[in-house]
Amino acid sequence: MDDLQRKLPYSQFAEQAVLGCVFIDPESFADLATRLSDEDFYLPEHRAVFAAMKQMFNESKRIDVVTLINRLSESGACDKAGGVKYIKLLAESVPTASNVKDYAQIVHDKAVLRRLIGVCGEISDTAFSEEGKVSDIVGSAEQKIYDIANNKSGEDFKNIGDVVMNVVDHLVDLSSDKAGEKGLQTGYSALDKVLIGMGPGDMVLVGARPGMGKTSFTLNIAANVAKSSGKAVCIFSLEMTAEQLVMRMISSEGMVSNNSMRTGKISQEEWDKLTFATEKLSACDIRIDDTAGITISQMRAKLRRVKGNELGLIVIDYLQLMQGDKKYDSRTNEVSDISRNLKLMAKDFGVPILCCAQLSRNPESRKNSEGGHRPMLSDLRESGSIEQDADMVMLLYSDEYYELSKEERNTTRLFEVIVAKNRHGETRTVKMGWVPQYTKFVTLMPEDEEKLMQARQEKS
Repeated sequence: MDDLQRKLPYSQFAEQAVLGCVFIDPESFADLATRLSDEDFYLPEHRAVFAAMKQMFNESKRIDVVTLINRLSESGACDKAGGVKYIKLLAESVPTASNVKDYAQIVHDKAVLRRLIGVCGEISDTAFSEEGKVSDIVGSAEQKIYDIANNKSGEDFKNIGDVVMNVVDHLVDLSSDKAGEKGLQTGYSALDKVLIGMGPGDMVLVGARPGMGKTSFTLNIAANVAKSSGKAVCIFSLEMTAEQLVMRMISSEGMVSNNSMRTGKISQEEWDKLTFATEKLSACDIRIDDTAGITISQMRAKLRRVKGNELGLIVIDYLQLMQGDKKYDSRTNEVSDISRNLKLMAKDFGVPILCCAQLSRNPESRKNSEGGHRPMLSDLRESGSIEQDADMVMLLYSDEYYELSKEERNTTRLFEVIVAKNRHGETRTVKMGWVPQYTKFVTLMPEDEEKLMQARQEKS
C-alpha cells in the first residue's frame, strides 16, 4: 500500500476512555500526568482537552465537566476541543475509571508507533540526501530510535518502602557473599578492599603522567573483569591500535616478555605461554574499538549493539583524546561536556566506566614538596569537572619513575595506586608491583614489598 494511503496508528476509543476516566475520577490524572503528554493524543480535540486538564491539575483546580468547559471557553479553545456536546459525550464514554492505566498504555503505545514512523521518515530523507558522513547518519539514526525506545518520562516516583526492600535484598546478598553483588572486582585484592567494587553507573578514572602505566593498568583490570564476570568488556582505544592492545594483553596474561614479542625472538617456552594466554583471552568477551577521536554519540551507538545484559564494563583510553559532539568555545568546556556525558552514559547503560585520563605537568614541579612528585586531583588536565563527575579516582605513581634511568625502569618496581576519591568508601594509597617487561601490575605480599623497598634504598 502507498504510504500516502496509510493511516497513522491511533485508537479513538482509548483516547476517549482516558479522558472519560478523569471526569469519573479526577484523582487519576496524577498518574496520567507522568504517563502521557498532550502530544500522545492523535485527535486534535483530545489533545486540547488533555492540555486543559493538565493546566487545571498543575493549578490544583478540580476537574469536572463544568470546570473544564469553563476553562476551555476562557482560553477560546472550546470549539477546538470538539464543543460542549462532545465534551459531555467524553464524560459518558466509560462506566468506570478502574481501567484507566490500560487505556493510557494503549494511547502511549500508539503514540510511540507514530513517533517511530516519523523518525523513520526523517532517517529516510537524510539517507536520500546523501549529505554528511555515512557513519554520522547511521549514528544519528540509531540515537533517534534509541531515544524513542528508552523514553523514561513515564516513570513514577519510587516509593521509599519499595526502595528499602531493594536495599535489604541487596544487603542480604552481600552478607551471603553472592558473586557480583559487590560490584566488579579489579582482580587486585588489596585495591578491591578499598574500592569495594565498581558498581553500575560508576565512573572510575585512572590518572597518570605519560609513560606511568595507566593503559597497562586498565587493560589488566579489563582482562580480570572479563575472566571473572563472564560479561562483555568493551574497550575504546583512542591512542593505540587493537593489535597493539592485544599484544600487551597477551604479554601480561602469558608472562611473556614484551620485547620478545616485538622482535619475534620467542623461545619454545614462551611459545607455550603464548598459546595458553591466547586461548584464555579468546574465551573472554572482550571487544575493542580503535577509532581515533571518537565521540560520545558514536560510543553510545556501538554500545547499544551489545545485547541486553551482556555488557559488564566500558574501558576508555583515554578521555582527553575524545572529541565532543558539537563545537565549543574552549577545550576546557569540551572536556567538561565529554566528562559529564561519560557519567550519564555509565548511568544509562547501568555499568561502570573505567576511563584513563592524562595528568598535567604539575607533579614534575613538586619535587621539593612534602609529597614529592605525587599527583593530586587538581592535576587532572583541561577540566576540573572530571574530578566532580568521577565516582572514583585512582592516581598512579612511582618514585622510581623520576629517579631511575630509562634502562633501569625496565626492572620490577614499587608502584602506588593513590585512591584519591572514592564515593563508596575510604581514600587510601595501595602499594602494588609493576613488572614492565610483561606490562603487568601485581598484588604485593608484605615480604615482596619489603624486598622492593630494600632494593630501592640500595640504589639510592
